[in-house]
Amino acid sequence: MKTLLNLIWLVLAGFWLAVGYAVAGIICCVLIVTIPFGIASFRIAGYTLWPFGRTVVDKPSAGAGALLGNIIWIVFAGWWLALGHLTTGIALCLTIIGIPLGVANFKLIPVSLLPLGKEIVPSNQPFATR
Repeated sequence: MKTLLNLIWLVLAGFWLAVGYAVAGIICCVLIVTIPFGIASFRIAGYTLWPFGRTVVDKPSAGAGALLGNIIWIVFAGWWLALGHLTTGIALCLTIIGIPLGVANFKLIPVSLLPLGKEIVPSNQPFATR
């Protein structure tokens, strides 16, 4: 079932979301100072390609740098990304077929709002193994 949902997600929304996050990651990596944000964008892009069967957990090694970076991210990008995922998720949930896709958009809100200090792991793995 996860594979079917991921394929539907990929065709209808995931590919374009991943392209957007990848372009943002490239721009952030070109601007040398924002490389951590670029890496976070690439991580989100991978998650948006195949979200079903995976979840986001806190990295145990994240510290004050991740906190400061997340504050900067929220101010410049996080709030509008989270708002976009929220509105798209609500719109998708208005149809019966779109409910799982809307739930996937809701799953993207925490990582798009606070991407630093997070890790994406399989859903059946409760904690990061690193």
